[in-house]
Amino acid sequence: MKPTHIGHLVGIVVVVALLTWAAIRPFYSDLPLMPWTAIPTVLLLALGEGYSAWVTKARIARKPDTKPVEPLAVARLAALAKASAYAGAVFGGVFAGFALHTVQILDRETPRGEFFVAMGSFVACALLVAAALYLEHACRIPKDPEEQKPR
Repeated sequence: MKPTHIGHLVGIVVVVALLTWAAIRPFYSDLPLMPWTAIPTVLLLALGEGYSAWVTKARIARKPDTKPVEPLAVARLAALAKASAYAGAVFGGVFAGFALHTVQILDRETPRGEFFVAMGSFVACALLVAAALYLEHACRIPKDPEEQKPR
């Protein structure tokens, strides 16, 4: 599995944001209010992935007082990290698209509230992507010290 490229994730966010912005413009007033519950939910996911990355990195490095990690568990964590990074980018793009639309009509009360919910959700998705990239980085196999020595 190849490492996730940040450029791909940024591209996904931009494309999905523009598609969402274009799609909701005609019928924004018919949509229900955006729930604020996405913010703490995604933040908890980011916190969990960040903690998993920290623990996994210590276990792979065989720090004192840590148990060795199963190779299959590391592969599963790497797959989770890759999926979370792409899902965070897609949902971040959706929330950015909502924020793009509502920033144009901030003089009204309801769109103003939705703008802050959309921006908070976007920031939470960005933190999820960052935690996922850290988890993916933590799952890498450390280089052999003998290979790093100059000859």
